[in-house]
Amino acid sequence: MPHTNPVLNSAGIHHVALRTADFDRSVAFYTDTLGCAPKLAWGEPGARAVMLDVGDGNYVEVFEREEPEPVAGEARLLHFCLRCANVDPVIERVRAAGCTVTVEPKDVPVTNHAAGPAAGPGTVTLRLAFFQGPDGEVVELMSCPDL
Repeated sequence: MPHTNPVLNSAGIHHVALRTADFDRSVAFYTDTLGCAPKLAWGEPGARAVMLDVGDGNYVEVFEREEPEPVAGEARLLHFCLRCANVDPVIERVRAAGCTVTVEPKDVPVTNHAAGPAAGPGTVTLRLAFFQGPDGEVVELMSCPDL
C-alpha cells in the first residue's frame, strides 16, 4: 500500500531541474528520444526554460545556460522539486527543523510558450519556495494545480 504523506498532502516528486549546455539538443533528446512533451515554456534566447511532461504528472525541467561552458563548480542538477498542496505551512516546518530557507514562499506567474497537445494553459501561477536540505541539497516546494 502506498504511503500517504500527511505533511505535503498531494505529495510526490514534481520535477528534477537540469542546466544544459545545448538547450535545443537536450529538449530534442527528451522529446524525440524519450517521448516527453512540452507542458510549460518560458524565457528568451540565452535564458530559456521548459517543463517537459514525462508522464503521470512528473516533469524534467531544462534550463538553458547562458555561458557556452560550465562555470567551475556548477552542477548540472540544479534542484529537485516536491509537489505539495500548501507551500507555506511546509516551509515553516522546514524552518523549524533548522534548514535555511533560500527563497521565501511566493507566487510566480509564468506565461506559457509551450505548444502542442500536452501544453498547459496560457498563464499559470506557481506557488513556490526553496530551501537547503540537511546536506546542502537544494529543494523546491511547489503548488500549482495546472502542473
